[in-house]
Amino acid sequence: MSAETFLLPDLGEGLTDVEVVRWLVAEGDVVAVDQIVVEVETAKSVVDVPTPFAGRVATLHAAEGETVLTGKPLITVTAAESAPEPAAAPVQPDAADSPEAEAYREEEQAGSGNVLIGYGTQASTGSGRRRRPRPSGQPDPAPATAAPEPAPDPAPAPDPSPAPAGAADEEPGAPRGVPKVVSPLVRRLAREKGVDLHGLAAANGGGVITRAHVELASTAPAADTAPAAAEAAPPAPSATPVDGERRIPLNGFRRAVSAALSRSRAEIPEATVWVDVDATPLVELRESARTVSDPGPGLLAYLARFVVAGLRQYPVLNSRLDTERQEIVEHDRVNLGLAVQSDRGLVVPAVLGAETMTTEQLDREIRALTARAREGRASAEELSAGTFTLNNYGGFRVDGSAAIINHPQVAILGFGRILDRPWVVDGEIVVRKITQMSFVFDHRVCDGGTASGFIRAVADAIEDPASAIPRL
Repeated sequence: MSAETFLLPDLGEGLTDVEVVRWLVAEGDVVAVDQIVVEVETAKSVVDVPTPFAGRVATLHAAEGETVLTGKPLITVTAAESAPEPAAAPVQPDAADSPEAEAYREEEQAGSGNVLIGYGTQASTGSGRRRRPRPSGQPDPAPATAAPEPAPDPAPAPDPSPAPAGAADEEPGAPRGVPKVVSPLVRRLAREKGVDLHGLAAANGGGVITRAHVELASTAPAADTAPAAAEAAPPAPSATPVDGERRIPLNGFRRAVSAALSRSRAEIPEATVWVDVDATPLVELRESARTVSDPGPGLLAYLARFVVAGLRQYPVLNSRLDTERQEIVEHDRVNLGLAVQSDRGLVVPAVLGAETMTTEQLDREIRALTARAREGRASAEELSAGTFTLNNYGGFRVDGSAAIINHPQVAILGFGRILDRPWVVDGEIVVRKITQMSFVFDHRVCDGGTASGFIRAVADAIEDPASAIPRL
């Protein structure tokens, strides 16, 4: 009886491993091509992984909670006498050399992730696949999207023949051993860190180059000094716990967070300005809009509306910096990132096209987006498309924060908790509802005048929302 083993592909983020969250099938179950069989956790989200093979599940190669490396066995399927029909006709086995099959192999080798349903490196046009409730213990129904024929068995011998049409990513004149297709994310990382992929491929024996290879090469000493440095280097510190220590390995999510925040701190010369704001009028406006049947928009929706208006006045803050071309790239759309604390850690999904929304629309989308993010269901686009971040750290009962900018964005605005404080109004001390705003910006793209103008525009709207909203 023939058996096919599905190796964990690169899920489009250049990751080296994932954690198995939940198996949707058990050994002995019969599965169809493109049926979702497992949920895995990447550095960004929880992803549904479909099987490219039909048949009976022979082996699940990892238990829930275990880590699986990219390219390692995930599930083995044997031919079943009456395997279920796939959701749509896949590429036939006798068409293994067809353009469709070739395209599948190229995508998988490139780490595109586009072979997986609802997930990939390219921006999604939707908000992500919605899951319907199912009876306990039953697998998800097979998606209605056709899946191409799976890639050939793993670890084939290097192909000495000319590169296929999809191998245009290989640079002209590349030496033997360079992978014909390298993940676009890995190639970009190599360019940013100045790593020569040709030499790295030769050192790697012609194997597939991953993000980990590039990161290691970028920190390694020069080739001409490596042997001597290796001999003189002190021994690595022992990983054996000692008395009074407890070691907690970083999972994929924490490693990704660590890399992103370290890059932000290393590359961005940030500056911070802050201001105390009288939010009493905004709180009163929000309360006046509430009814028994309709609670109305939350305070965060109003703040988001004011932030979007401020970015229209100061579009340089809704941008990114192209360091290679030495250009500031302003975005036409405001994809407003929201810092959301989930069980997995802090994520920053974005309200896409926030500049087109009313306060009520922003409120609905913010509530839906934060719920998806806490459940690990935010789409890849929502998690990567943000152009500016709004951080409500007041929810943690703190008043201020010098936040870290979410690279490649250039600014982040935060609000502390709203407290009753003594405040001078018309020469008299009264009790008002005061919040502190802190604004962190990339000093390379603007100076303090622009940053102060933006934060004051948002503060003025908060202090006089009744007149600000009609103008928005």
